[in-house]
Amino acid sequence: MILVDAQEVAVSRPGKPLFAGLSLTLSSGDRLAVVGINGTGKSTLLGVLAGTVEPEAGVVRRGRGARVVALDQTAVLPAGTVREVVGGGWEGEAILDRLGMGDLLDADVGRLSGGQAKRAALARALVAVGEDTESDLLVLDEPTNHLDMDAIAWLEERLAGFKGGLVLVTHDRHVLDRVTTRILELDRGAAHLHDGGYASYLGARAERAEREAGAERKRRNLARAELAWLRRGAPARTRKPKADVAAARAVVEGRAPDPDRAGDLPLADLVRMPRLGDTVVELHDVSDGYGDGLLFEHVDLALGRGDRLGVVGVNGSGKSTLLDVVAGRRRPRSGRVVRGSTVRVGYYDQRGVDLPPDARVRELVAGPARQPDWSDAALLERLWFGTDAQWAPVRLLSGGERRRLQLALVLRQGPNVLLLDEPTNDLDLDTLRAMEDMLDAWPGTLVVVSHDRAFLERTVEDVVVLDHYGERSSDVSRLPGGFAAYVASRRSLRRPGRAGPAVAAARPAAPARGARPRPEPAERRRTPSTLRHLLRRSQADLEKLRTQQSTLAAQLATVSDDHAKLAEVGERLSAVGAELAAAEEAWLALAEEAEAQGLAT
Repeated sequence: MILVDAQEVAVSRPGKPLFAGLSLTLSSGDRLAVVGINGTGKSTLLGVLAGTVEPEAGVVRRGRGARVVALDQTAVLPAGTVREVVGGGWEGEAILDRLGMGDLLDADVGRLSGGQAKRAALARALVAVGEDTESDLLVLDEPTNHLDMDAIAWLEERLAGFKGGLVLVTHDRHVLDRVTTRILELDRGAAHLHDGGYASYLGARAERAEREAGAERKRRNLARAELAWLRRGAPARTRKPKADVAAARAVVEGRAPDPDRAGDLPLADLVRMPRLGDTVVELHDVSDGYGDGLLFEHVDLALGRGDRLGVVGVNGSGKSTLLDVVAGRRRPRSGRVVRGSTVRVGYYDQRGVDLPPDARVRELVAGPARQPDWSDAALLERLWFGTDAQWAPVRLLSGGERRRLQLALVLRQGPNVLLLDEPTNDLDLDTLRAMEDMLDAWPGTLVVVSHDRAFLERTVEDVVVLDHYGERSSDVSRLPGGFAAYVASRRSLRRPGRAGPAVAAARPAAPARGARPRPEPAERRRTPSTLRHLLRRSQADLEKLRTQQSTLAAQLATVSDDHAKLAEVGERLSAVGAELAAAEEAWLALAEEAEAQGLAT
């Protein structure tokens, strides 16, 4: 059945049309994602479809018996406890548990953090629509923000089985690929509808860009030819009909539509960072927590030059606290933190910073000690702040624009250790891809806390796992092989009754940098000839895996525009990385045994 029919709707904001002449029909079973850069009107369009925003032109009709349930970007909840506000009895409690809110059923919603309130509002929306109801339209604005990976995986399953209509704005590319069947792109006031998921959308968008580039080349060639003709002189021009002369002038004076953003995001060359020494950050037997409880304990972790580390785990396991300890913002309860003398930390956190609403963007980037100059403008241009936006007051910026401004303020410090805490929240897909490209060439040390699976696949090489359930503190382990190795370990260690598997003891905690793992005691003493044979075979395995790793790494660089292929090659690369790490440990164990027998290795 038809749920919502929008015809020729238009909305603008001061000085800028968001979209015009947009027509869209949503029926039961539709799965539509709305994408576009920050400020193109995605949330506004969701409000129009939900009935909370009145369009300036056009008509929006709802089907008979259709009901719209919406989740806004900013959660607004009535007074009461979480249990009362969400409702739904046992089903509501089950959904809250799946979203990591099971311990807050009786908490007053007025005392929830922003992320907790967003999860409660999401649970409320899911309770309000029935999975088997075809007359409901579910409108979700960034539903995966503040969810951990287990909750996102569960939400994917829930939305995939929903029989009503679905419209969502999300930056999670896995959700786009898994859940959506159509993607509506808002671009420079126009709307483009693509059939299929995220990968097909990227292909269609690339084709459109190629057509636009071809049309612009043709226009320029025409302009050059017509301009040459017009310059031949008065006698030639008299034989040209006046209408053709006017058309030629129009071609010459015309221009292609301006791109909404100019170029890519080459930030690394603008960040003047000090060179890192041998010591970056080391945690020795560190424990920390809040109140009477510990979030993690006995953590040994060494960050080296150029390390690219992801920190993953369920909500409440202590990821942000661990990042605060690494950054020096927080002193742990016990243990020792060693920080190199050359370290300059840049911290891009999920809480953001309190910015004066009337301060202008370029003045904030320049700081209070000097006047804004060309270098501030260059940095902001590379973060897609146009001239007007650079002089706009903070109060006029969208949520995504504020996040980009926060990133500019961090990068302006010239850090050589970059800490990113949920960096993908409120950023559009173009910004995410550009940030991934920037981090690809980032010469410093990088630590990322994120639940964005695609972002982790692109940016980190190892992950630190914080596995925390119930009242006990997290088990912390370093897992080589990146995000794919982490996912593989979770699949093999599923726990019943949770949204996803756990990773406790998925791999022993990595030893401190420079330390060798202690070999397991052998059941019987191997002969020298057997040991030499095993060492040769182990060395051959290492060389083979290193060759595979190099080949896959080179292949990864050639498929950066193909999301599906990127994920496939990335997963294979991570699996080979995990195998290589295991093979290196096996070789070290054999080498220790050989040394104990006095054999040369």
